[in-house]
Amino acid sequence: MSASVLSLYRRITRWPAGHGIFSRLVCLKAPYFATIAPRFVVLQPGRCEVRIRDRRRVHNHLGTVHAIALCNLAELVAGVMTDATIPADMRWIPKGMTVEYLRKAVGTMHGVATPELAALVSGEGHEWPVRVEVADDAGETVFRAHVLMWISPRKRG
Repeated sequence: MSASVLSLYRRITRWPAGHGIFSRLVCLKAPYFATIAPRFVVLQPGRCEVRIRDRRRVHNHLGTVHAIALCNLAELVAGVMTDATIPADMRWIPKGMTVEYLRKAVGTMHGVATPELAALVSGEGHEWPVRVEVADDAGETVFRAHVLMWISPRKRG
């Protein structure tokens, strides 16, 4: 994505089916995320919310949402939230992620990413921690992730 991801989201989601269109555009830019068929619900500086439906395609052998599908959801919401929050002259990449599987993930999943610290304004590269919580339809948290983003200035030229 780019620094204009937030303005694109704001413009497209005013249209009928805009959330679906935006979600597909994100998956065109980063095709691997299409494996979980995300649906963006909220995007604003400091917050991103995405739902994934309960489908066989994201299940494990137990019939619950696969651990890696939850990790994909965590990386997606953390990355897009970061993109929408940091200054346009900065870029990001996930540096690491730690996860906790808290209970069986059954049904539609709702992932929410928020920063753990205020965004720094810096001309140097730095780490920025993002918290992700994934809840089921009942609102019970089933998964938690700590995604460490590396934020650095965009290369010029």
